[in-house]
Amino acid sequence: RVRCIIIPATQEIYKRAMDNGLLDIFINAGAAVSTPTCGPCLGGYMGILAAGERCVSTTNRNFRGRMGHVDSEVYLASPLTAAASAITGHITDPREVMK
Repeated sequence: RVRCIIIPATQEIYKRAMDNGLLDIFINAGAAVSTPTCGPCLGGYMGILAAGERCVSTTNRNFRGRMGHVDSEVYLASPLTAAASAITGHITDPREVMK
């Protein structure tokens, strides 16, 4: 019941992740990986939230309806917290998965 959508910020970050083998790791773990785009950040497409859905995001903005339905919830987090939360399926302090 958890979706993991990875959208690199730039083409350079996408290429670095590809060169380092990270995209294969993410895809093999079940994540959806996109080319660089705004996607759900602006509530446009690729993973927008429905009513009642929650998102842990590394975006820099958070207001009602920003990433989809006005009754969805967006929690802003650091990349480490977002990664730890993707592993556990709930908002997680990254120190808990680094033990």
